[in-house]
Amino acid sequence: MIVTRALTKRYGRVLAVDQVDLDVREGDRYGFLGPNGSGKTTVVRMLLGLVYATSGEIEVMGRPVPSRVAEVLPEVGALVEGPSCYGHLSGRANLALIDASGRAGPRRTRRRRIAEALDRVGLAGVDNRAVKKYSLGMRQRLGLAAALLRSPRLLVLDEPTNGLDPRGISEIRDLLAELNAAGTTVFLSSHQLAEVEQLCTRVGIVNRGRLVVQQDLDDLRAPTGRVVLRTPDADRAAALLDGRIVRRDGDRLVVAAADPAAINAELVAAGLRVPEIGPERRSLEELVLSVTGSGSDRIAGPSANPPAHAGEGEAGSANPPARAGEGEAR
Repeated sequence: MIVTRALTKRYGRVLAVDQVDLDVREGDRYGFLGPNGSGKTTVVRMLLGLVYATSGEIEVMGRPVPSRVAEVLPEVGALVEGPSCYGHLSGRANLALIDASGRAGPRRTRRRRIAEALDRVGLAGVDNRAVKKYSLGMRQRLGLAAALLRSPRLLVLDEPTNGLDPRGISEIRDLLAELNAAGTTVFLSSHQLAEVEQLCTRVGIVNRGRLVVQQDLDDLRAPTGRVVLRTPDADRAAALLDGRIVRRDGDRLVVAAADPAAINAELVAAGLRVPEIGPERRSLEELVLSVTGSGSDRIAGPSANPPAHAGEGEAGSANPPARAGEGEAR
């Protein structure tokens, strides 16, 4: 669905995206991760033809971008850097304009398409108030509704749960899983690592403009060779397993052992209670931190060395986008 080869973007002397090779397969729920300023949004904007690459190649659904982006966009729903709306109009009026400009379907069914999209994102009961009076979460829902107007084959989303409360985040996660099960490929750029971990099947991690990891999430979170258990008899368990305890946090023990069943049998034979036991797996947060190091958007003091690369935050001010397309509004 998405393939890039040596994708690179420079803004003057700033290298925002550095030789990125994406491989997003049809049916993926792909999480695109990395620190602020790592180049994520710049990559997303290039995929949609909103910014030209300095060098490299992009294919979306088998067609080159930007040369044939007009053929691609009708099958893509996108939400990038928040929804693009007219603040003085209602949400329904904004969706009607987007539907008309994007030729999402016959005019006679426009009202039905809009109602269905609003219902899917939890805005079925929205009134006629102006969008400028919406909360941030409502605006995000409206932007996602716009992305769904065409029943897209590919969804490209940049921080779609920004501003949502925990219930809203869960609802959007369930919606994306439902859309994916029905055949929509989901490409999701997000800082919500817990949500990506629950939703995505494959991840790509960028750091300082470079793609440092791209792999199935299950493979990345393979067992570490240690066992995690909880027991109300933690003191006795620690004494029995003396020398094998890697870490203890209250009633939670991490044991240097590969076989949970063997550890469980040993503890039970000693009369200890073990309500929870299993292999240890690295969390997505641990994985991201391990491959991105200390990269962040913190501002160091004047004695610090300047960064070698910059991503979307720094690059955006250096040079505005070369072009804009209708994908930004959907």
